[in-house]
Amino acid sequence: MNKPDAQFSIDDEAQLRSFYSDTHAIAVKKCIPHIDKYCREFIERSPFLCLSTQHANGSADVSPRGDPAGFVYVLDDKTLVIPDRPGNNRLDSLTNILSNPSVGLLFMVPGFEDTLRVNGQASLNRDPQMLESLSVKGRTPTLAIVVEVEEAFMHCAKALRRSKLWQVESQIDRSEMKSMIGIVMEQSSGNPVDAETLPVAEEELEAEYKNTMY
Repeated sequence: MNKPDAQFSIDDEAQLRSFYSDTHAIAVKKCIPHIDKYCREFIERSPFLCLSTQHANGSADVSPRGDPAGFVYVLDDKTLVIPDRPGNNRLDSLTNILSNPSVGLLFMVPGFEDTLRVNGQASLNRDPQMLESLSVKGRTPTLAIVVEVEEAFMHCAKALRRSKLWQVESQIDRSEMKSMIGIVMEQSSGNPVDAETLPVAEEELEAEYKNTMY
């Protein structure tokens, strides 16, 4: 594939929409400004979401968040609470929220081909009572992300059906690629990781997972 020719770039919304048919009425009407009983049921079954944030300078980020199903708490029909579990301490999503509170959430449920999208305004909170209620294995999160919901809607199954994400036969053996830690070590150093160092690093990462998941 060649680099796209700039003369075919799309520069405005009117031009963009000219290439597509009109939006189906239900695709517009399905958006609701709160968490209803169906959204709540979906969130209660979801062990995984993607959190989209954007800095005020325009840089964007998407971060995966996972825990046992129902880890995102529905306080009321306008408020969600997401515990911030231990990670790599880059704090990309959190610093973005401080700069620009607009966030997008994509909830997924294993086996479900449809997804739930929620958009809103986020803030960071360290209320001790709230954090204690989010504890797992005796460890409380450092903070929680509180999302004031502005929009929620179900997203159709086309993307997951095309990707065959949940089909066992489409799963790829991880050994087809170098391990994550091996890739990161090579990317950060610019040099291949030798055969003796890599197994040690992989074992250390697994030990870290066990000790610092919560």
